[in-house]
Amino acid sequence: MTTALGAAEGDAQAAGTGEVPMHLRDAHYRGAAQLGHGEGYDFPHDHPEGWVEQRHRPIEVDGRRYYDPSPHGFEREVAERMRSTHRSEEVSDDRR
Repeated sequence: MTTALGAAEGDAQAAGTGEVPMHLRDAHYRGAAQLGHGEGYDFPHDHPEGWVEQRHRPIEVDGRRYYDPSPHGFEREVAERMRSTHRSEEVSDDRR
């Protein structure tokens, strides 16, 4: 986990924070809907697997993988779940 955090921190320092995807932006204030904030958000916990094919990181780091589970113990199960849910590199424009 330390390696993953270090890599993510390095990307944040190199690329900056990037822009928050529109569907993740706060939509609880007046006028947010007109700006498109929160539109199209798909709540992962509403799905049986708890995962959705939707971008949650800034485009500058989308597709970067920070956590690489080992083949030992529980991490082996985590690796298999990551493989089974791994999405394609392309996410449709309506999900960005």
